Amino acid sequence: MKVLETKLKDCFILEPNVFNDSRGYFFESFNAKTFIEHVNSKTVFLQDNESFSTKGVLRGLHYQTGEYAQAKLVRVVQGSVLDVAVDLRQDSKTFGQHVAVELSAENKKQLFVPRGFAHGFIVLSDTAIFSYKCDNYYNKASEAGIIYNDKDLKIDWKLNESDFLVSDKDLVLPTLKNAKLS
Repeated sequence: MKVLETKLKDCFILEPNVFNDSRGYFFESFNAKTFIEHVNSKTVFLQDNESFSTKGVLRGLHYQTGEYAQAKLVRVVQGSVLDVAVDLRQDSKTFGQHVAVELSAENKKQLFVPRGFAHGFIVLSDTAIFSYKCDNYYNKASEAGIIYNDKDLKIDWKLNESDFLVSDKDLVLPTLKNAKLS
């Protein structure tokens, strides 16, 4: 597996070794030893989640606060998405900056989103199945988010905003300047 650093400290792109033959393909989507050596020795995943969405669905930007903060390892099983991580660590040199990576069933890339980051994605294909590991359990009282179109973040979601499908809950999220960060 190839592990690539992003411009955001502690946020990595993982590219697995894919073995193709006449029957199809095989790849190792997760190996704890490799992950610990190359990405983060402190992260232990406790929960796997999966979502199905149609083109234009934008989920995010979400995070958990306090003791329920979560690190995530995300990937796409079917289709393609633009995946976005925003650094919310106020003591970080890259606070308020983001990284955007196209994740797809074809490229099999994964993104490691550490604790202290907001996360979101938009579906670029007709449909997508999105899968992710979390290192902490979900806690409704600790959920938080930032509005996807915060002008200070300058995220290019790659689709026309008129084509976005955003939940009512996500439409009323605060900007980064007004967000609860801890």
